[in-house]
Amino acid sequence: MPSAAMTVAAGLATGPGSRVTRFAKSTAASVTPVRPGKTHALSPLDNAMERHTVHVVLYLRAAPGLDREQLKESLSEVLSLYPAMTGRLTRGEGSDGAGTGSADAAHAHRGWVVKCNDAGVRMVDARAGVTLDEWLATATGDEEMDLLYYEPLGPDPYIWSPFYVQLTEFADKSYALGLSCTHIHNDPTAAALFFHAWAAAHRRTTSPYPPFLHAPALAVSPTSPPPPPPLLAEKASAVSPASTDATAMSSATFHFPASAVRALLSTLEPGTTPFAALAALFWLRITGAADGEGELTLALDFRKRMYAPLPLGYYGSSVHFARARADLASGLPAVAAALDRHVAGVPEDDLWRALEWLHARQQQEGDAAAPFQMYGPELTCAALDHVLMYGAEFEAGVPPARVSCRVGGAAGEGLVLVLPAAEGGEARDVVVTLPAEATARICRDPEVLRHGAEVVFGAKAVKEE
Repeated sequence: MPSAAMTVAAGLATGPGSRVTRFAKSTAASVTPVRPGKTHALSPLDNAMERHTVHVVLYLRAAPGLDREQLKESLSEVLSLYPAMTGRLTRGEGSDGAGTGSADAAHAHRGWVVKCNDAGVRMVDARAGVTLDEWLATATGDEEMDLLYYEPLGPDPYIWSPFYVQLTEFADKSYALGLSCTHIHNDPTAAALFFHAWAAAHRRTTSPYPPFLHAPALAVSPTSPPPPPPLLAEKASAVSPASTDATAMSSATFHFPASAVRALLSTLEPGTTPFAALAALFWLRITGAADGEGELTLALDFRKRMYAPLPLGYYGSSVHFARARADLASGLPAVAAALDRHVAGVPEDDLWRALEWLHARQQQEGDAAAPFQMYGPELTCAALDHVLMYGAEFEAGVPPARVSCRVGGAAGEGLVLVLPAAEGGEARDVVVTLPAEATARICRDPEVLRHGAEVVFGAKAVKEE
């Protein structure tokens, strides 16, 4: 058996001065083989997410039943429930690649299909030279990315792993579990709930949110080309900046204790939700509360908003993008109320129209079917505070110390994620990914701080011109 030193792969190094050392790379396989020829079709919405990635980090405090080998063992066990995770991407019927060659062929189409071939997920072993508490007190938002590992899709998708898991051991034997994957496979809700299943396997029990891998759940077959939804049409026509011209992005995390959120809500219209309150606050502070009507794109999970709801454990993307408008000069209470009204009023038909248009676009040739940026380039805010991120108890009764989530590829004006917080109730975490100067500015914004925000993972200082 090769030593850890022999398994080190090129490209594992972190940046200069990083407190995280990656020392080994391997493959985690399922303990249960998949039947030959099995495939997993991807919906038009899954395929539309090609330019984005999902990254989730769970911080677990040291416990007697928590060590590297036990975590690897339970990971292999849970992967038997997720045959699509251990598979590889190939092109569907009508594309340049081969067809599905299985019973799922009835749902095949141009775009990506997962061939469930038990190839496994990539795993990276790492250590951090500080304790968990020292890390949480001092790490920046950009440094937190050292707890995650991801390799972009190369020229040969059949050997590329869409999923990467990094196990980072802190000096006090606590762990960070970092999951990175292509958004083609999973949205943030599905990625977070994977940890529920992993934790259940670790405790030798079952998750209350088992994966629902039903490929046709969001399948559509429009009889005629549908009219383009205005928001998606604008996104598809937006010119992507060249990599040399792209603005450097940076992330930061804000924690709002329950008392701070309650105090904020007390200044707003009765019934305002924590999501609308925080989304409005960051919208106003990021844009500078410009005069006149402003537009904000909302990313909404539609699993439970459908007439026939999808199970929470639905494996895939169920994110619908909708445009909200508000008079930014009207003040925080009015803007928050406008966001709540819009969230409540998005009809299910809008989701299906978007799916039909994405499906029709996917059938076209060449650049007409090229992926485009779904999160952005305009400012986008995602409602993720419904996700049960803290239910992944690897030790019974002990929730994660903290959970972090990012969406990659959110260039342009940036992305705001509203997440649940460790203490539950009205408490929330807000993760921003913005142009670096904007992130540094929002970390010291007096209005954000006045409303009780605690900067958990801050931004690196940006030199002023």
